This record gives sequence, structure tokens and C-alpha cells, in this order.
Amino acid sequence: MTESLQELGEHVARSLPGAVREAAVKLGELSVTVERDRVVEAMTFLRDDPRCRFKVLIDVCGADYPSRAERFEVVYHLLSLEHNRRARVRLSVGEDTPVPSVTGVYSAANWFERETWDLYGIPFTDHPDLRRILTDYGFEGHPMRKDFPLTGYVEVRYDEQKKRVVYEPVRLPQEFRRFDFLSPWEGMTREVLPGDEKADVPPPAASPAAPKSGGAA
Repeated sequence: MTESLQELGEHVARSLPGAVREAAVKLGELSVTVERDRVVEAMTFLRDDPRCRFKVLIDVCGADYPSRAERFEVVYHLLSLEHNRRARVRLSVGEDTPVPSVTGVYSAANWFERETWDLYGIPFTDHPDLRRILTDYGFEGHPMRKDFPLTGYVEVRYDEQKKRVVYEPVRLPQEFRRFDFLSPWEGMTREVLPGDEKADVPPPAASPAAPKSGGAA
């Protein structure tokens, strides 16, 4: 299987000169790194070529590497039912740099690209309806970015007086800012954990049996 995937990777690289940066077998799957501006051409070839036939788009997702010059990766996972193979297509993209949409090649990419935009902020050109899909209306930022705060920027609650949902900036009281940076086991100073106070209580002693009353001789 590995040898056939290597041959397939070489075939893809030869057929797409200048579009493929790398074609290698990783984790038992064909991994193809392509140029961003030629991703539509590459995906069309992988779908239609008789040796590929990757007709099913399983997923599109993002990955964030803040230390890289091109911070993000867009990753496409493909499946060929005809040849029983999987392939992974990757491309690098800088922050706020658009990526050509592949919805014209795989209609399933519509919602996947919307999710990637929503969570990572990676825009896709020529997408028919690029808007948020998982976060709420009015959400600020993109929560899967490494620099997005774990607490978020706003909190949502229902205001009983206004009779509607309101958004408020996240506020952390000072008493919640104490961190000891220890694991739960190292930071535990109590001798008895809550709920375990009954663990060492000895069972109640059995009451002595009442003496049997004897009958008359």
C-alpha cells in the first residue's frame, strides 16, 4: 500500500508541475502540499484523474502556527471509494490572506469553509455564502486561533428586566485570578477530599444477641 501511494504521489506531482510543493506518504495516507493559488486546479485533478478518483470531500479544517511567516494551514481530507484510499491536501496561508474556494469542485466544501472562516478567520474567495456557522451572531474574533483568550471577549446572558439576551464584556473578579500553577494533586492541601469523609469511618459494631429465655424444666 505504501509503495502504491508513493507512486500515486509522484504521479500527482508530475501531473501538476509548479502546483505541488510536496507529495509524501505520512501516517499511511497520501499527503499533498499545494500552492494556495492553484488549490482549485489540484483538487479538480484529484477528483477527476483515473488514478486518483478522490470524489468525496470528508472535511476542511484549519491549523494555527503563530510562529510561522504564513501562520495558518488549510487542510482538506479526501476519500476515493473506487480505489479505497484517502488523501490529505494542505496549503499555507498568511493572516487575512484569502484562499480560493473549492465549492465549485466539491459542493460539500460550502459549510466546511464557513466553519474554517468562523473558527480561524481564514477568508475564502468566490464562496457563495461566507458567514459564521458555529458561533453566535455578533461574536467577536475567531476562537480556534492560538491567541484567542480562553475566557473570550464577551459573555452572553438573558436579562430579565430587558427581556432579551445581552452581551457584556468578560469581567474576572480579582479573587479568581489566584493561580498556583500546580497540578490538582500537588495543589490539594486538605487531608480529606469532599465526599470522602465517610471512607474511614468504621462500620457500627454488631449489637450483642439477646439471651434466649429458657422454658420451665
